[in-house]
Amino acid sequence: MTVSHISLNALRAFEAAARHLSFTRAGLELRVSQAAVSHQVRGLEEILGVRLFRRLPRGLALTDEGLALVPVLADAFGRIRATLDQFEDGHVREAVTVGAVGTFATGWLLPNLKGFAEAHPYVDLRLFTNNNRVDLAGEGLDCAIRFGDGSWHGTDATFLCRAPLAPVCAPAVAERLRDPADLARETLLRSYRSDEWPRWFAAAGAPCPALRGPVFDSSVTMAAAAAQGLGVALLPVAMFADALRQDRLVRPFAAEVDLGAYWLTALKSRPPTAGLTAFVQWLTRRVAADLPDEAAGVSPPP
Repeated sequence: MTVSHISLNALRAFEAAARHLSFTRAGLELRVSQAAVSHQVRGLEEILGVRLFRRLPRGLALTDEGLALVPVLADAFGRIRATLDQFEDGHVREAVTVGAVGTFATGWLLPNLKGFAEAHPYVDLRLFTNNNRVDLAGEGLDCAIRFGDGSWHGTDATFLCRAPLAPVCAPAVAERLRDPADLARETLLRSYRSDEWPRWFAAAGAPCPALRGPVFDSSVTMAAAAAQGLGVALLPVAMFADALRQDRLVRPFAAEVDLGAYWLTALKSRPPTAGLTAFVQWLTRRVAADLPDEAAGVSPPP
């Protein structure tokens, strides 16, 4: 068998005939005659040295050899169609799948995504939010925005910005607070990271009271609870600038504590695509311009 003698038209004719089990209907799909499809299939059979169809009085039936060839061709032609569908106005559309902690997604990324879409109209961004626990490979993510120290096994981490934590609460609650020690009389809303409040009280120079009350897996949800007067939340204040400007949340004390930063992570084992490179470059530049204080002073992990 000389594979180079097999024409693409013959393979297309066979694949269409196999789907329809009819040369006539395959010809209608391919806009050629029934005889042309039959001729192409017969030529393919001669090159391969096998019969691909059994010709029946009322249609066709695939042989074992034909059944083996169909899924391979269907997959190949499907992938070709999917790739060609990405071309638009002389450009290739590319999907980039991003995971992001909800706090960063709602506090900074969503308000700025219009700028990325305008600068890169041929990149389709797919955004999935999480609570900082993410599996890049298992979830099919091209990259993930995380909070931490930048050290995640098997990933490259690009620093984005600092995220100092400070107490915030509803204005009515803030009226009762004059000194960090006053927080002992309030409900302290907590995340699943149990060291946050103790470390903030240490930075504020005040004893940490017994911690009781609700625990949240999302800073966004915790901020909503604080805004409704349910307690005092310890949050990355840079991500809640709008709520603070609108006085839905108030920052009663200036003391803050650094427990990590936001990083963009990607698998070391996966080469970046053009779309991912464009997103990374846009994100790092935009964050540095929008949050200059938070985007300084942190070194990458060793």
